[in-house]
Amino acid sequence: MEYVVAAVILLVVLLAGAVGLVVPRMRRRDLPPSSTGGDTTTLERPSAAEPGVETPPLVVPAEADEGLPPLILDEPPTPTPTLDRPEPTAGRMVRLRARLSRSQSVFGKGLLSVLSRDHLDEDAWEEIEDSLIGADVGVEATQVIVERLRERVRVLGSRTVTEVREQLTEELVGALEPGMDRTLKTTPHDGRPAVMLVVGVNGAGKTTTCGKIGRVLIADGRSVLFGAADTFRAAAADQIATWGERVGAETVRGPEGGDPASVAFDAVKRGIDTGVDTVIIDTAGRLQNKVGLMDELGKVKRVVEKHGPVDETLLILDATTGQNGLEQARVFTEVVDVTGVVLTKLDGTAKGGIVIAVQRKLGIPVKLVGLGEGPDDLAPFEPAAFVEALLGSAA
Repeated sequence: MEYVVAAVILLVVLLAGAVGLVVPRMRRRDLPPSSTGGDTTTLERPSAAEPGVETPPLVVPAEADEGLPPLILDEPPTPTPTLDRPEPTAGRMVRLRARLSRSQSVFGKGLLSVLSRDHLDEDAWEEIEDSLIGADVGVEATQVIVERLRERVRVLGSRTVTEVREQLTEELVGALEPGMDRTLKTTPHDGRPAVMLVVGVNGAGKTTTCGKIGRVLIADGRSVLFGAADTFRAAAADQIATWGERVGAETVRGPEGGDPASVAFDAVKRGIDTGVDTVIIDTAGRLQNKVGLMDELGKVKRVVEKHGPVDETLLILDATTGQNGLEQARVFTEVVDVTGVVLTKLDGTAKGGIVIAVQRKLGIPVKLVGLGEGPDDLAPFEPAAFVEALLGSAA
């Protein structure tokens, strides 16, 4: 009996609690609607108004609007990066002649001052030889040039500085072998892009030259992809990527200290997949007398050639290194079969004769010359324009 009483009491308590929860809600629903005619909530403003002035109620939407879709705000458009517009390569050598002519203060003017003498004796011809050798033309090439010039002056009876200068110009242009093929092989073929491998010693300016070559090609309407295969110098990949960003060229890179051959392979594969015209592969600088590093460079080329032959292997030579550049060129040619030379740092130096020495000794054409630090200060090599700028004015 006691259990029944306890159960009845518990049931009464539960019913009372349920009634207490339901009644307040029923009362809220019985509230009269707002005078505005909409389902709104009236809030009172703070009592900051002046006494006696009636403050109108502030009407805000009620929670009935929660079923509406959220408001979507348009994100601000991402600004499109402004790409550089490289200067066209046509006539670039002529436009940069002023920079190259700085070297004539040492070479051209000194040489022309000797040639302008009324009589060219043995001492004068020795001075001419010394000037050419000092300009890194090389001993053998200098002897050939001077001997030919002496014979022409004797046979033609040249007397004025203008006549002798013209004859010297012809001899120097002839020594540069203007008939050599100086075109860059950058045209895609067999369903893949042209591949350019850039090599050289430390500090010659390889990465910068890669960027400038990319600009030259883009200025001529080519599409370019960079391969950052210099994985040993921390800033090299960032540097070449920056060059690419300026002109809208993609850069393929790998982990710092990674396998450069793997990066080069991936770059060419990416170039094939994206259909670019030219892939330019930047390699780490290495001294020509370091056998291990040179073997590694050979490996880079062999791995790249799994996609097909390398179309262009450019050796970057610093013009200020003089005759040491010949040894560099010889060793690199043996390892990777150099097809062309890019001569850098020609501005403000009297070492332009190294062009003649390289071509005479190794039979490798100089294809490009760097005449300054600006992004477009790289020009296709034109023998006649080069010699004219090197000799300067006879006045």
